[in-house]
Amino acid sequence: MTETLSLDTPNLGIFLLVTLAMGGGAAWMAGSSFARGWRPFWQCVLAGLAIAAVSRFLHYALFSGTLLSPAGYALDAVVILAIGALGYRVTRTRQMTTQYRWLYERTGPLSWRDRQGT
Repeated sequence: MTETLSLDTPNLGIFLLVTLAMGGGAAWMAGSSFARGWRPFWQCVLAGLAIAAVSRFLHYALFSGTLLSPAGYALDAVVILAIGALGYRVTRTRQMTTQYRWLYERTGPLSWRDRQGT
């Protein structure tokens, strides 16, 4: 008996492999790359939407999923965009606190603030 997701994905294992591991990995690398290149965040969003479309195609081509599924695409897009945004923000925080360490200090993995006394 297979576990079934309600959004046109045959089972949880396939979702974890295609969307989370493959799509999420690509989104993390794209987000990190856009941040390292000092590109605006909206370019990361466009790349994430394209990666979600590729993920939907892989569900269809490899595992007989539904290709044109708005709900399935939405699920893939939300997960992939979240991972891409996380990669972008982690990289940007690292950039700001290492390249401009006299101006900024890290306050967490996703944020920084002005250094006191500058």
